[in-house]
Amino acid sequence: AGVMREKAMAEIDEMLLFTTDEKGHTIQISDRGQDLLSPGDPDAFVIPDISEAVKQVEDDAKLGPDETRDKIQQLERDYAEKSERLHIIHQLVKAHSLYEKDVEYVVENGEVVIVDEFTGRKMTGRRWSDGLHQAVEAKENVSVRGETQTLATITIQNYFRMYSKLAGMTGTAETEEGEFHEIYGLEVVVIPTNRPVRRMDDEDLLYRTKREKFAALLDEIERLHRRGLPMLVGTTSVDVSEKVSRMLKRRGLTHQVLNAKQHEREAEIVTQAGQPGAITIATNMAGRGTDIKLGAALVKCQVCGIRSAEPAFGQMTETEDLGQDQVKALGCYVDPPCGLQILGTERHESRRIDRQLRGRAGRQGDPGSSRFFLSLEDDLMRLFGTERVAKVMDRLGAEEGEVITHPWMTKSIERAQRRVELQNFEARKRLLEYDDVMNQQREVIYDLRLFGLEGGEDLKGEAWEMIERSVIEVVETVIEPGSHADEWDLSALRERLLLDYFLVASWLPADSLAPAEIQWKDTDELMDAVLDFVHEAYHEKIDSFGENWERILSFIVLSVIDEKWKGHLYDLDHLRESIRYRAYGQRDPLVEYKKEAYSAFVDLMQDLRKSLSNLVFRAQVEMRPALRPQQVSSMSGPSELAGTGSGAPATGPLAASGPPRAGRVETAELAATGVAATALKQPEAKPTQQVIRPEAPVQGGEAVGRNDPCPCGSGKKYKKCHGALG
Repeated sequence: AGVMREKAMAEIDEMLLFTTDEKGHTIQISDRGQDLLSPGDPDAFVIPDISEAVKQVEDDAKLGPDETRDKIQQLERDYAEKSERLHIIHQLVKAHSLYEKDVEYVVENGEVVIVDEFTGRKMTGRRWSDGLHQAVEAKENVSVRGETQTLATITIQNYFRMYSKLAGMTGTAETEEGEFHEIYGLEVVVIPTNRPVRRMDDEDLLYRTKREKFAALLDEIERLHRRGLPMLVGTTSVDVSEKVSRMLKRRGLTHQVLNAKQHEREAEIVTQAGQPGAITIATNMAGRGTDIKLGAALVKCQVCGIRSAEPAFGQMTETEDLGQDQVKALGCYVDPPCGLQILGTERHESRRIDRQLRGRAGRQGDPGSSRFFLSLEDDLMRLFGTERVAKVMDRLGAEEGEVITHPWMTKSIERAQRRVELQNFEARKRLLEYDDVMNQQREVIYDLRLFGLEGGEDLKGEAWEMIERSVIEVVETVIEPGSHADEWDLSALRERLLLDYFLVASWLPADSLAPAEIQWKDTDELMDAVLDFVHEAYHEKIDSFGENWERILSFIVLSVIDEKWKGHLYDLDHLRESIRYRAYGQRDPLVEYKKEAYSAFVDLMQDLRKSLSNLVFRAQVEMRPALRPQQVSSMSGPSELAGTGSGAPATGPLAASGPPRAGRVETAELAATGVAATALKQPEAKPTQQVIRPEAPVQGGEAVGRNDPCPCGSGKKYKKCHGALG
């Protein structure tokens, strides 16, 4: 039978267009699916080795320099287009098969809104990256918005590590005690409850199918409703909450639904949830801090507190606090149970979520009960539960609608939850190890940004250090360190200084010189001469910015850092997605990621220094003609500077890539009073060594008459020139 089953499964696999891994949340397109998408093109889903292809082109002696460059560029374009096409196909299939409406997301007002799987709340404004959100929008036939790009990223663990002191309080920390200690070095202390817990946690009820489970759940809801007891039905998704709601409507039971679609009415719904006979359906109550007060109409009995809405059950008397065992011994724990009734539709992957749902009842010594209704078709049982439970049901001959209740079964489910929690913890730990690599880079970048935000002489010094390192790297690419004078190409060095920094080094020869004519003894002296020249030009450039030099330099530094860091994050996202395949070559993906990320960061810093140096020396400030004092004071706000140089962002506010130290997102806007609305732009005139200083603005000492010539020098009357602006 086993051989026949394996054979049948192999035949079924060959018929599939794609396969899904629900545990890993990934998809894989099968050979049949690839043939259907690209008939007659077996290589459509095969990405070639770009490095090998480029090497073959470079080694081809028949190609000239221009042909080699054009062919390499064409290879890179084809590679990028093919990779992008395959990525889009995978994201579309993933959105179709793994992302369900009203589970992972909801559709509101023509937009796809993500739903938090733990709290059940809508995450307005959040979007999946890497094209996944666009794939879901295409699936739901709503307007597809542009792809978002990460400007700043940090794991929640490293975010909390930025605080000097850590502490917290939650009712479900005990199950995650090991993770708190390993990640944060925190101990978990259990504080006794203010009053004894009287809530009765019953054993789980297990059914064979979901249909049987929901039928039993509705029967229990109807029975408890007739007794006048309040109920909270906990679900794991918006879809399940609405499904239970539809079934209750068919039975004519009045109820309230609290999920991501009705979160605006949360306070109103919770206020009524403890009234006699109230039925409330809610998604995961994790983190809501919800305290459901029992209604005053519920009558208290002498033993455990609240019995039901019928006054015949007890008297209005207060007694001392009793524990669960004492309540059971006095015979009060009978059908129906007392207080708020918690009914769970299935177990969550995390025990914390189940505990938080149960914790809605039995607060401050109130009585209550909780019970979960499960089936073998639930995700937890289907993906992670052992087959022993199904075998037990088969051996006992469970019939339609028959239920199994046993402490052993409840413990078996909890063991499955522990396995899932351990698996999720290992995934979070691995993610943190990857983020630790980026965290070191993040600290370097944010320290640089801090100089740009604070400004002052420290900013001027830090900018010069970056320019100095950039100049050293450029000189060393042209003049090899330690080389002899007859190997120097001084004309090439002069050309590089002109192209990269817009500086005319007239003291360097335009043509090659004989070694005897060279005045520098070695490369160190030559390097010192170049640095002295650039340093002098740097100070002249800063002086040319006038009193606004600090704002202009800050804008350049922030714009370059943000633009380069954004691209670096994009590259690391793709690297992290693809690095796991290195495991097939018996290499640790984390070690490989550290190597690749370090190499990418070295390139980032080099590119950052080069772009910064380029912008600083090419920046110019244009002065507006001065206006009358009355006009200056009536201006609505400072003029904005717009960056148009290479590597500068578009005009307008510059969004910071992340927090320098405190974890908040800053927004820096460059504004300067008395300077023109355009700056940092490339001059059209031929570059010269001398720095052109801006002309001083014309100052109006006395009021200008309307018919007098305008002080700006345009030749027009003041009333038809700057006077018209008033």
